Amino acid sequence: MEGILRVVTLNIGSLLEPDWERRRHETVAWIDELEPDVVCLQEVWEDSTHPNTAGWIARHCAVDWHMAFGGDPLDASLWPDPTMRFGSAILSRWPIEDTSHIRLPVNPDAHRGEFVHAVPWELLGVRTAGLDVFSTHLAAAPHHGNHRQLQVVAVDGHVRSVRGDADVSPPPGGARAGMPAILCGDLNAEPDSDEIRFLSSLHTIGGRSTFWQDSWRMAGEGPGHTQDWRTNPIAASMNVNRKRIDYIFVGDPFGREGGAGRVLSARVVFDEPRTGVLASDHFGVTADIVWPTRPT
Repeated sequence: MEGILRVVTLNIGSLLEPDWERRRHETVAWIDELEPDVVCLQEVWEDSTHPNTAGWIARHCAVDWHMAFGGDPLDASLWPDPTMRFGSAILSRWPIEDTSHIRLPVNPDAHRGEFVHAVPWELLGVRTAGLDVFSTHLAAAPHHGNHRQLQVVAVDGHVRSVRGDADVSPPPGGARAGMPAILCGDLNAEPDSDEIRFLSSLHTIGGRSTFWQDSWRMAGEGPGHTQDWRTNPIAASMNVNRKRIDYIFVGDPFGREGGAGRVLSARVVFDEPRTGVLASDHFGVTADIVWPTRPT
């Protein structure tokens, strides 16, 4: 699509949720149907005897994807194999020029035996075709807001360090070149939480503020639930509440040449089976974003 960037995000649940051998084909079918430019996947894993789950998806799609993966081991109490890595992957139509991967902090005051300490919550970043794209997975439980607040500050800080002066406000009458950063993932936080409001410039944390466009807030319709026990039997089996916790964020478009970074549309995807089974306990999100210099 000339002048448009299409982004897709999905937590594929490839480690703990059931029936991965079938669900992975569903993920491939949806990606081929959506024809995105960039795909961010969370809950990806690999070890010394099992190939990377996102790599399997990439190899079976119609497009020849370029891929980056970033992950760390789970705590031995959850997964004793030290060769195992659990994290995010990013697929791109274009070669990946650079990557970064950091493990996100958790509140040190929390009890050390809690599940939140055993999972390597992550931020993976790539530069591809001049785009900076990030995939993240934040602390999972609804009551983990204290951890997620630390994590969104770390995410925003890392993106700023990678971007350098690319997001400096233009002088009066001037313009900024290039695209804003793209941040996708399973943030495990609902839109009115402090952590999502922080990213949306509606709340400060520790005196810090930032601004990302929540693509659903910009261009989606309806509640946009990405976990819904009424329509997703995997989510129903986990007895999780209905919520919107999966996001595509786009950095500040203000003053960017050609309208770069404007969110044109956002919708929930992976919400109906294409191969007879749903892809995940999550639904995904896709967004179309103005990219005036998109490579053909």
